[in-house]
Amino acid sequence: MSAPPLAVLLFTPRGGEITGSARWSAMRMLRPFAARFDVRLVNRPVGLPATITMPELAQVYAERFAAAFEGPVPVLAISTGGSIALQLAADHPALVDRLVLGGTARTLGPLGRRAQRAYMTRALDGRRPSPALADIVTTSPLGRLLLRPLLWLSDGARGDRTDAVAVLHAEDGFDLGAGLGGISAPTLLIQGAKDLVYPLELARETVDGIPRARLVVYENRGHNATFTDRRFARDALAFLCR
Repeated sequence: MSAPPLAVLLFTPRGGEITGSARWSAMRMLRPFAARFDVRLVNRPVGLPATITMPELAQVYAERFAAAFEGPVPVLAISTGGSIALQLAADHPALVDRLVLGGTARTLGPLGRRAQRAYMTRALDGRRPSPALADIVTTSPLGRLLLRPLLWLSDGARGDRTDAVAVLHAEDGFDLGAGLGGISAPTLLIQGAKDLVYPLELARETVDGIPRARLVVYENRGHNATFTDRRFARDALAFLCR
C-alpha cells in the first residue's frame, strides 16, 4: 500500500523543481516525515510577476495542487512557505486536509519585514542577499557580525533571484487578518518563543483567528532553531497522523 502524500511548502531562492543541494537539505530535514508519507516538495514556477500578491501566489499554488493531487492533502509549511499555506488554506479550503505550520504567522513582524526588505534590496542590486538575514538570526551584535560573512558564502555563485524577490514582495504586503476565519482545516502552529521574524504575539493572534487551531511553543528557540528541534517532527507527525 502506497504512503499518503504530504505537500511541503518552503521558501527557496529559485523557482521550479527543487534540485541539488537545496533538495538534499530539505529532504534531510523531512526524513522523519518520509517514513510515514510520500513527501512532495511543491514549489512556485519560474517567472513570477514582480508585483504578485499573496492571494495571486496562492492561486498559483492552488493550480499546482490541483494538478498534483487527487483531493485534499495534508500540508506542512515553514516560514514564508507558511504564509503561502495560510493564504492557500483560506482561499482554497478544499485543497487542504490538515495544516502544520512552523515558524510563521498571519503577517511578518517588524524585524522580519525590515530584514526581508534589505534582502530584496541587495538582490535587486546584484549583491548576495543573505547577509541581510543576520539581524533575524540573533540579537547579539557580535553574533550578527560573525554571521554576515557566513551568510554571504552560503549564497554561492551569483544567480537570478527575481522570483525570490517576488515571493518576498508578496509576503511584505501579506496580512491575512480576518481571512484566518476562512481556514477550515485543523491547524497546528509550532513556534519558537524567541522567533524574531514572526514574534510569538503574532503567532498567538494567528491561532486565535483560525477556528480549529492550536499552538505549540518551544521556549528558548529562535526562528530556524524551531525546525531543527528534535520535537518538531514528533509533534507535527502526531498531529498529521491522527
